[in-house]
Amino acid sequence: MNTNDITTEAALAMKITAVKRKLKEAEILDAAEVMFAQYGFAGASLEDIGARLGMSRHSLLYYYPSKDTLYLAVLNRVLDIWLESMSEISEGANPQEALSDYIGSKIRFSQEHPYGSRVFTQEIITGAPYFKDVLETRVTPQLEKDIAALERWADEGLIRRLDFMHFMFGIWAVTQSYADLAPQFALLLGKAQLEASDFTSAEHMLSSLVLRGLALDK
Repeated sequence: MNTNDITTEAALAMKITAVKRKLKEAEILDAAEVMFAQYGFAGASLEDIGARLGMSRHSLLYYYPSKDTLYLAVLNRVLDIWLESMSEISEGANPQEALSDYIGSKIRFSQEHPYGSRVFTQEIITGAPYFKDVLETRVTPQLEKDIAALERWADEGLIRRLDFMHFMFGIWAVTQSYADLAPQFALLLGKAQLEASDFTSAEHMLSSLVLRGLALDK
């Protein structure tokens, strides 16, 4: 075996190790997300998160050196997913399509990531002690771009002019409630949990309200 073969094998082994670590980190984040959603930051312990995975606290610390680090990793992953859809407004050419897609993305986020949404909401409700700077540097700029797009559409006569900051807050509040308040909604619907059809109905209802509310007077 020559030197090049050894180098190639070593590089391949490093890649495999890196992939395995990423998979394990994702598995840990999934478990931590559920525990932080159910018990909050203070109530969720590394021991309990590790037990959910069949790992010791010591093994967990190999991947995330503290509970703070793990909590921030959970929040950052949630925010990454949450922000994916935000550019749909600022980069959209057609208000109706852009807003419909945006609302659909937010509803799907609540459907697919209910625990992440609850962790995020708990952090905000408590004043964002761990995440305030990140919100200011990542969310605020994108929100400003979205509002600028809405203002531009209003200037062009494509939509009704509103207080677009509170307009965005309203969309967030309604769409996120389908994650944060899902147990309550399911109870009122007489179900064990919300079904896919409920999220579809919510998306259609909210899209209709928003688009009608932004329609120009005839």
